[in-house]
Amino acid sequence: MDDCTTQRNLDELGRPQAQALGAAFRRRGVRVDQILASPVCCCVDTAELMAVGPVEKSAVLLPDRTQPPVRLLELKAMVAGWRGPGTLVLVTHGFTISPLLRTYLEQAETLVLKPGGGSGAVADIVGRIPTPQ
Repeated sequence: MDDCTTQRNLDELGRPQAQALGAAFRRRGVRVDQILASPVCCCVDTAELMAVGPVEKSAVLLPDRTQPPVRLLELKAMVAGWRGPGTLVLVTHGFTISPLLRTYLEQAETLVLKPGGGSGAVADIVGRIPTPQ
């Protein structure tokens, strides 16, 4: 995980997209209390380039192929239990979010969630921010 030369990294399109997302947060006055990133280099780089706060790596944000899905259960508890006061930002993978929320994301798309969703859901999707251009 620590050797970025063996991983798919952000390219000349991904780096400005990450910076644009962070700029959008700042323009809108989004208060970020915690930013967690999957330990995969492209996620850590994205979180750092957003420049909205100190980045912590979290293995909970890696795709979970274990049985039972231990990391997925931990992620569900983390998202459902978030109460702020500010925003929790998770920089992760589509394969991590899809089973959590039963939705598909485009690369670099952002979801806005309200924790503790209706009907016992982990969270409600209250917005989608398309991939920055």
